[in-house]
Amino acid sequence: MMKDFALDDIKKAQEVIKDSIKRTPVVECALLEDITGNEVFLKLENLQKTGSFKIRGALNKIANLTEEEKKNGVIASSAGNHAQGVALGATAQGIKSTIVMPATAPMAKIAATRNYGAEVILEGTVYDDAYKKACEIQKETGATFLHPFDDKFVMAGQGTIGLEILDDIPNVDAVIVPIGGGGILAGISKAIKSINPNVRIIGVESANAASMLEAIKRNEVCEICSKPTIADGIAVRKAGSLTFQVIKENVDEIVTVTEDEIARAILFLMEKSKVVVEGAGATPVAALLAKKVDLSNKKVCAVVSGGNIDINLVERIMNKALMLEGRRYKFSIILSDKSGELNKIVQILSSNNANILTVNQTMYEEALEINKQKATFVIECFDMDHRNLIKNKLIEAGYEVK
Repeated sequence: MMKDFALDDIKKAQEVIKDSIKRTPVVECALLEDITGNEVFLKLENLQKTGSFKIRGALNKIANLTEEEKKNGVIASSAGNHAQGVALGATAQGIKSTIVMPATAPMAKIAATRNYGAEVILEGTVYDDAYKKACEIQKETGATFLHPFDDKFVMAGQGTIGLEILDDIPNVDAVIVPIGGGGILAGISKAIKSINPNVRIIGVESANAASMLEAIKRNEVCEICSKPTIADGIAVRKAGSLTFQVIKENVDEIVTVTEDEIARAILFLMEKSKVVVEGAGATPVAALLAKKVDLSNKKVCAVVSGGNIDINLVERIMNKALMLEGRRYKFSIILSDKSGELNKIVQILSSNNANILTVNQTMYEEALEINKQKATFVIECFDMDHRNLIKNKLIEAGYEVK
């Protein structure tokens, strides 16, 4: 058990950082209530300074450094959000900062970290690669290493979110929190369980990087074989040792969500709640939408941990989510190579209120018969029922839809 991490540490952190962070709002999401049967609130850490909760832990850790540690400069590894918090906090105190990030980190996070005054080094494809490189540099330079999650002061800083949730929703029944290395979940769970043990705490991981769930199953921290995930902020192969201890004591359940479920949650939050969120921040809502948590008629708070999504990725995610919901549909039809054949399909689509986004017609495919052409369409539909109606109309007209 981790006995040297207590509620008092979180309350002290709240005093230390309160003038340097934003008290983020809690907003009700009525549509999620209709879908899930729970009264759902969103804790919008995407509106935090630097666009993520990570600044809380970073500022608290920097505030607790000795003068000698500050003089040596600081180094950190991060998928992007901890990087920005460290860079901003270090620069504000005149401390030199070096951040090692995966080369696959969103360009927006890399650029923001540099703009906050840090030297950025890119290494590997996931957080763990960057962590190893940062440890090497730390040994060479003697800089003070600031761990993104496995640190008491960092966990305490993230735990201030839990205190704010209890202030804003005193009778909350359940809180759902993303998990990467476990810092935010450890902090929030410790804060809330210390005050009200009856609140249900649920952690959510990407199914492609479920290192904490595996640690809980094995009862020990271990390195997993992760897969790429759009929730880059929680793509951690090995959960924290300290966070594992706190989570084991205070968290009721851990669930996972798929890439498709995360994509649909990002679309939902943008379209229905006007909330811009990154993959990691969407995981609690993904768990609710996919009914991964057994909650009914409860007051639930989903922590939207960050909004630093790469704008270049947004269109891809939106396209994927729209296709999953039947609102975009790509299909191909083999046509006779003669005048007017394409127009017949266009007439069916237009008469059934489909909006054509792209059409590609070609005879240059080896498998096609000499007198045939292939037409590939991408259309917009209202929903899955509308998509199926259009498909059936084409089939009724004698076309084979692929």
